[in-house]
Amino acid sequence: MLNPDLTTVQLNQEEYERYSRHLILPEVGVEGQKKLKAASVLCIGTGGLGSPLLLYLAAAGVGRIGIVDFDVVDASNMQRQVIHSTSTIGKLKIESAKHRIHEINPHCQVDLYNARLSSENALEIMEPYDVIVDGTDNFPTRYLVNDACVLLNKPNVYGSIFRFEGQATVFNYEGGPNYRDLYPEPPPPGLVPSCAEGGVLGILPGLIGVIQATETVKIILGVGTTLSGRLLLYDSLNMSFRELKLRPNPVRPVIEKLIDYQEFCGIPQAAAAKAAEPQLPEMTVQELKQILDNGAEDYLIVDVRNPHEWEIGKIPGTVLVPLPEIENGDGVGKIKSMLNGHKLIAHCKMGGRSAKALGILKEEGIEGINVKGGIAAWSEQIDPSVPKY
Repeated sequence: MLNPDLTTVQLNQEEYERYSRHLILPEVGVEGQKKLKAASVLCIGTGGLGSPLLLYLAAAGVGRIGIVDFDVVDASNMQRQVIHSTSTIGKLKIESAKHRIHEINPHCQVDLYNARLSSENALEIMEPYDVIVDGTDNFPTRYLVNDACVLLNKPNVYGSIFRFEGQATVFNYEGGPNYRDLYPEPPPPGLVPSCAEGGVLGILPGLIGVIQATETVKIILGVGTTLSGRLLLYDSLNMSFRELKLRPNPVRPVIEKLIDYQEFCGIPQAAAAKAAEPQLPEMTVQELKQILDNGAEDYLIVDVRNPHEWEIGKIPGTVLVPLPEIENGDGVGKIKSMLNGHKLIAHCKMGGRSAKALGILKEEGIEGINVKGGIAAWSEQIDPSVPKY
C-alpha cells in the first residue's frame, strides 16, 4: 500500500538522529520518513544487484524488506556482491544479507524466503509487498516476476547487467509498460551468456543496484519522475548514459495467469534437442591426467578458452586455439595442421565451449574427445594449484 495511514507510524529519538539528513530534505521530511518506515519492498535475489539495493534500502529506513534467494555465498561472489563477506562464504545468502542489513539498521523487519521463485509460490510471496525489485539474472524468472507484478498490480523495479553494460527501468507503474513491452519474446536459450561465462565488471551492479534503490525510494515517497517509460542504458567503459523510450504495446497478449516460464523460454525444448543430438565422446579429468602422465605422445590436447582465461591458468601439455577462431574457420586449419595423425582432446572452462568446438570440427571431418567439467574439474579434482575462476 503506497498511500499508508501514517497516523500510527512514529519515529523514536534514535530514528530522528539516524535519518536526520533525510528529515531536512523538504521532499522527504518527517512524513516521507514515515512512508519509508511503513513501506515494504521485496527483493528477488541477493547477488550483484540485490547487494547494493538491500544495503541502501535498509539505510534509507524501509521498514520491511523481503529477500528471495536459495543460493549460498561463494568466493567468486566477493568481487561484486558487497552485502556478503568472506566470513559468510558457504552460508545462505539470505542469512548473510539479513545479518548485514541489521548491522546497518536494526529497525528493519527482514523476511527471508529460502526458495526458488516459481509459478507456484510467486503470487503468495509477492502479494504482501508494496514494491517488487527484480535483481535476477535469467529470463524465465524475469518473465515470472513481471507477470506476477501485472497480476498483483505491483511496480516492478528492473535492472540487468552484462560485462560492462547495464540497464534499469520501472515496469508496471501507473499505467506504464511492463517487461513484455521491452522483450515480447525471450531470446533462444544459450544465446546470452551468463556472468559466469561472459564476466562482469564488479562495480557495474553497484551502480545499477543503487539506481534501482533510488527508483524504489522515489516510488515510496511519491516524489520525482521515475524511469517508467524510459529504459536507462549505461556503458561503464565509455562512462555514458542514454535512454530509450518505452511504451505499452496495445496488442500485447493479456496476462491472465502464471505459466511454465522454463517452457516459455524454450529451455526444456533446447535440452531435449541437445539430448537428441549424437553424443560426443567424453573423458574425465582423471583419464586426461593418466594420458598426460604417460607422455600424451599420441594426443593433441586443445584448450578452446579465450587468451585471457589461458593466462589465469592452464593444463600442462595443452595448446590454445580459442573457440572464436574455430568458429571463423582459422582454428580449424590450425588444428588440422597440428594433428598429424594424433588423437584430438578438447577442453574449456566447464565443457560447454569445447563441446561446441568439437561439433564444428566434426563437420570438417575431425573427430575428438571432450573433457567433462573442463579446467574447473581439473582444478577441483587433480591440481588445486590451477586457479579456479
